[in-house]
Amino acid sequence: MPGRLGVVELTETDLTHLRRCIELAREALEDGDEPFGSVLVDVTGAVRFEDRNRVKGGDETRHPEFAIARWSADHLTPEERRDATVYTSGEHCPMCAAAHGWMGLGRIVYVASSAQLASWLEEWGVPAGPVATLPITDLVPGAVVQGPVDELVEEIKELQRQRFARR
Repeated sequence: MPGRLGVVELTETDLTHLRRCIELAREALEDGDEPFGSVLVDVTGAVRFEDRNRVKGGDETRHPEFAIARWSADHLTPEERRDATVYTSGEHCPMCAAAHGWMGLGRIVYVASSAQLASWLEEWGVPAGPVATLPITDLVPGAVVQGPVDELVEEIKELQRQRFARR
């Protein structure tokens, strides 16, 4: 698949940032929101921006990956965006993938894939959302993407399960 990295070892730094994404997803769930979290890290390894889902108020566009794209437009040069890494608890939805591509953001590392989330929803009898589940590279063919991260997937699955158990 073009743009996707093969099996590449993640560093401890990568795993640290992904664990922060899981913490942000947990914070979102505890606040009554959908459990997703993302972190933007620059080429030096500094966290530049982080956020979590904020859709509970009815604005379904308030995804952390979309917030990262918007923030980066105001705060980073095109070169800084290209050299940055976006870490996220779940693979970007099509809206967020498009925003990522338009902003020219760099590498994406995610814990759980959109396909995994879709299969969990089906397993739990939850209807699919209104937007197609597509891999990031279907929208941004040149994207450098790593994921899923098997050693962390169960944590995300459990947060998603809790989300639907509360309904």
